[in-house]
Order: sequence, then structure tokens, then C-alpha cells
Amino acid sequence: MRLVWQLAAVVAVAFVGGQGVAAVEGNWWLTLALGLLTAVVSVLVYGWVVRKTERRAVTEVDRAGAWPALGRGTLIGVVMFGAVMTNLAAAGYYEVAGIGSVTGAVGLVGFMAAAAATEEVLFRGVLFRIVEERAGTWIALLLTAVLFGLSHLLNPNAGLWGALCIAVEAGGMLAAAYVATRNLWVPIGVHFGWNFAAGALFSTEVSGNDTPQGLLDSSTSGPVLLTGGDFGPEGSVYSVLFGVLVTLAFLWLARRRGHLVPRRRRAADADTSITLPR
Repeated sequence: MRLVWQLAAVVAVAFVGGQGVAAVEGNWWLTLALGLLTAVVSVLVYGWVVRKTERRAVTEVDRAGAWPALGRGTLIGVVMFGAVMTNLAAAGYYEVAGIGSVTGAVGLVGFMAAAAATEEVLFRGVLFRIVEERAGTWIALLLTAVLFGLSHLLNPNAGLWGALCIAVEAGGMLAAAYVATRNLWVPIGVHFGWNFAAGALFSTEVSGNDTPQGLLDSSTSGPVLLTGGDFGPEGSVYSVLFGVLVTLAFLWLARRRGHLVPRRRRAADADTSITLPR
């Protein structure tokens, strides 16, 4: 039942907040305000419903150290996307004509904050965490990565290739970030930094959505395999490459910290084999 209550609470916030942000999309300051409000409320509601249903301290959203963790995650996301765009620009597939819309970029901050927070508390905070408790880290990572990719098929200009890219470069990476840190602040930051750089800074399409113009007046053209086409650079092999590299780094850190969770059956079998008399 806890899964049902937690999913219902988070999805309700995401739906109401998403509808509100979409309704004021043309107004940059309302988009910023409602987006940030949705992000904050989604985390607060997640903490509240988990405390009520699991009767424990919700350490994954502990406010202590939240800002530094968000900052580190955001930096990782921005650097990752910057690396993708640097490769596209070097190949002549991304060009900047000048400054685009400053207010558009500010409004996108709220939009991206809402998306990052609601999706992370849903996919990593609820789904990944609960599946991991029963099936272990690897199965939870694979399952939630696939679900995360499939959820993006609902976006405009989406296709199976884009969903696969999202599953690999984002679904797996963000779950690995949670495993390595055991908090939601870092994956929220990475998610936000990536989306913020994509839409608000570089003015590219984000996951196939018709994203408003951001800070740069830019254009992307070239092979779909490299640029992502109408889906945006998230459908680029560069994004997949950098996403896999960061995923491996997070998993290495998780293993070093002893954060990987084995399957419950295997763990139980191991305990039994130790306690059996010879």
C-alpha cells in the first residue's frame, strides 16, 4: 500500500503543478514562480507521505547538505550537456547567431526545476527505492531506467530511439547518482542542470518538447544520430556516451561506498549458508 500512496501523492503534485506551469507558459515570471513552487512542494509532499507510510526519518531529502548536493549535481548536469554541445559545435552541427531570450531562459528555470524534482521523487525516490529493497540495485536500475525511457514516448517528436537514449543516458545515470549518494538532491541537481543547459542556455529541444527559446539564438542541423533531430541532443550518441561514462563513475563510487544492494533472496541465502551447522 505504501507504493500506492506514495505514487498517488507525487503524481498528484506533478499533475497539478505541471498543469499550472503549462497554463502560464507565456508569462516568464509566473512560470518561474510556479515551477519553483512545484519543485519545492513535490519534495515536501514526498517527505511527508514517506514519513506517514514508512514511519522513518526521510534521510534522502534531509535538508542538511541539500544546497551543496544540489549544486554539485547541477554542475555535473551542465558540464555533461556542455560537453555534448561542444562536440556538436566542433563538428559544425550547432551554431550560435547571438543572444536569444533572457526572460525565456529565466522562465525555463522554473519549468526545468519542476520537471527535475517531480520526476526524481517519482522515479528514484519512490519506484527505484522500493524496487531496490526487494530486487536489489541492478534489477531496480534496469527496470526504472526502462520505465523512465518509455515515459518520454508521450512527448512530442518522441520515438523509440529517443526513449532508448533517455533510458540509457538518464534513467540509468540518475538512478546511479542516487545509489552513490543515497540522497535525492544530487540526481535532482543533475537532472535540472542537464535540462537547464539544454533549454535555457543552449536553446535546444528538450526530450522532444517544443521548448521556448532560451539564452542563445542558436540552430542545430546535421545527422540525426549525432544531433538527435527533432527530439533534441538527448537523442544524440554523444549524450549516450557521456551518460554511460557518468553512470559508470557513479556506480564505481556506489560500490566503493558499499551502497549496492543485493537481491533479497541471495542475501537471505548467504545468511543461511553462514548460520548452517557443519
